[in-house]
Parts: sequence; structure tokens; C-alpha cells
Amino acid sequence: MTLTLADLLAPITPEQFFAEYYDKQPLHVQGGAAKFAAVLSWRQINRLLDQTHIWSSQSLKLVLDGTPVPPEQYCVRATGRDNTPVQQPDARMVAQWVGRGASIVMNDVDSLTPGLAAVSDALEEAGLGKAQANVYISWQSHKAFPSHFDTHDVWAVQVEGEKSWNIWEGRAEWPIAHPAFRSLGQAHHDQAKGRLRGKVTVKAGDLLYLPRGWYHDALAEAPSSVHIAYGVSAPLGMDLMNMLLERVLYEPAFRQPLPRQDGSAAARFALTSRAAQLGQRLSELTRDPKVMEVLAKFVADYRHRRGGNDLLAARGIAPAAAGAGPAGGGAEAEGAAFRVLVPGAKAVRRGAEWVLKAPGGAVTLAPAEAEAANWLLSRPDSTETELRSAHPAVEAAALLRRLAQSGVLAPT
Repeated sequence: MTLTLADLLAPITPEQFFAEYYDKQPLHVQGGAAKFAAVLSWRQINRLLDQTHIWSSQSLKLVLDGTPVPPEQYCVRATGRDNTPVQQPDARMVAQWVGRGASIVMNDVDSLTPGLAAVSDALEEAGLGKAQANVYISWQSHKAFPSHFDTHDVWAVQVEGEKSWNIWEGRAEWPIAHPAFRSLGQAHHDQAKGRLRGKVTVKAGDLLYLPRGWYHDALAEAPSSVHIAYGVSAPLGMDLMNMLLERVLYEPAFRQPLPRQDGSAAARFALTSRAAQLGQRLSELTRDPKVMEVLAKFVADYRHRRGGNDLLAARGIAPAAAGAGPAGGGAEAEGAAFRVLVPGAKAVRRGAEWVLKAPGGAVTLAPAEAEAANWLLSRPDSTETELRSAHPAVEAAALLRRLAQSGVLAPT
């Protein structure tokens, strides 16, 4: 799966985004329910959670009405993959908290599925910085977090349900991930957020962009909501300072002791003069072509490295020769998966025919197809194999293709 920044922003163009919104103001882009259908689904969420050994109390967190759930109340002691003790989330305990309305936060997921990685790659390919992603699963009328700002740009991709966001007028001045900004109390945030700028309802297929430091909070309006928050961190001026710190290691003037201070005016003048000389040299270094070449490469390459593995190709072996394919099991063995885009849709009888109203126009179905379609539409998502098993008399692939073309289903 491959996406570009243009795909994420459509119908807004990247040129318009950079001219009017990037690092300037929030942007809400409305899309159709199919727009991000392949990025993440309930089926994929459950599969990820079932990969028990990749989760700990740090990578999977629960929050109930703004209060974090203590790890010991949803985790059990276990041994991790690196043979160290971990607190591992327990499905039964997690389900109990979800039943009470606790939100789930799945941290650092940007490389766990092709869909999640595709959005990360699109943001990084556009030169926006390093993209890290968390999944937020919440339930109606339960708010996980109070008003706050983030120390990175936020790209919120809504994949299930809908969520209401309060966007405030206040903006922290380019905060960074440092205790000076992270230690600010809620009383400070409640005052600094200012007046309400607007309330935005983000639905499945929508995208919300928030520049770094912009105050916001959110609440699920539908029975359930799933969004992926991509935190994008751009290179900073402080990165240049770190680069210069390594460079001045080879400058004798920066290795010399500073003038001793004895309280005299002459000593203070000597210190001021030395500081000015060092500052002048730093200014010269920022114009040094070699330093600028290193800085330009650092900015251009500022992204995470994920994916790219193809072990068979590395050995020059064709996949078919190694016996790869659907018979190997896993997701491929189930056939294509589809999610419902029109909740509540249902095939109904009209005289001698069965008809399904769809965004792309009415779909006429045979009785067996209508029964199979209603079975599909009663579930959040299904696979071709599941449909064949439940309704063997129906040509599963053909029915799924027709329903997808009508806009009722979308592949995941």
C-alpha cells in the first residue's frame, strides 16, 4: 500500500496546505468513509492486540475519564521476548476496563501494518520530519485527556466512528519534548488555551492537522471512535547547535579556558570579548559549505527507517519457488477483507427482486445474494473466506466486488 501527501490531503492540494496551513493554523479535511478504510480496521486492531508479546504497560495504556488506569489493574507479570520481566496486558482485564468506558492507547504502531506504515511514509516522504503513531480507541461520552498541546505536529486520521474536537485559540510557542514544557500543570493549560476557536466533528475518512503547540481536546460522539494520531517532529534549530557542538571540538579557541574572573572590570571585559570572538566563529561556521552540506543532508534524511525486508529476493529466490502464497496461512489465507462503509444498510425485497440502496446506486440482488449481503452488512468487517463459509451457494468474490463498487464496502 502506497500513499502520498496529496492522497492524505485531497481535495486540499499540498501547495495550498504549505501556503495556508503548515505551522500556521489547524486544518480539517473531510473525506469519504472509504478514504482511510485500508489504513486500519477493527479486525486489524484485534489482530494486533492478539500479538501478546509486543505489548507492555508502556506500549498499551488504558485511560478512564482522564485518569490513567494503573498497569497492575490490567496487566499480569510475564516474561518478554528478550527474556526480561514485563507487565503484559491481559485480554480479560482489558475487556473489563473497556466495558467501563476506558480508552485504549496503542503506542508506537507506525510500522505494525502496511496501512499504518503507508501514512507514516507519506508524511516523511513529504519532508515533514519523523512520523510516530499512536492509536486511540474511545467510547461515547468518555474523554481520555483534558485540554493540552503536543510537542509535535499532529495528523489525526479517523478510521472508525467519529470524534468531536475542541480547538482552542491558544498556542504554546513551539514547545519541545523537555521537562520545561512537559511539567506544566493542568491549571496552566486551562488558562493558556484561551477561548474556543471552534468545534470540529471528525468522521471516518477525515483528517485533522494541528500545528505543534496548538491546544485541543476531544470526545467521542459515536458509540465508538478510532483515530491514529501521527506525531510528526521536524528538525529544529537545536539540531544545528548539536551539530556545531561536535564541530567546535576541533576548534582550539573553544577548547581554551575562559578568562578567569576576579570581579574586576578588566576581567569582565576579557570574558565579554572572548564570548564575542566565539560567537563570531560560530557565525562563520554556519556559512561553512561543509557544515551546510552536513546540515542539508541531516534535514533531508530526517525520518525513521521502516520496512524494506525481502529475504527471498536477497537470495535471488522467486516467491513461487519457495512455496509462498495464500496456502502458507495468515491473513492471505483468509482472502481479501472488507469493511462496511454504510452502517445500517440492508437489502430489502421490492416485488420479485431484492434491492440494496448504496452510494453508487441501487444494487439488484438474487435472494441468496441478498441474504449473504445482509449477513455481511451486519458485521463491521468480513473476509472472502468467511463469506464463502457462511454462504457457500453465493459467488463470494463477485458479490464482494459488486458491493465494493457500489460504495457499501471497502477493502481493508
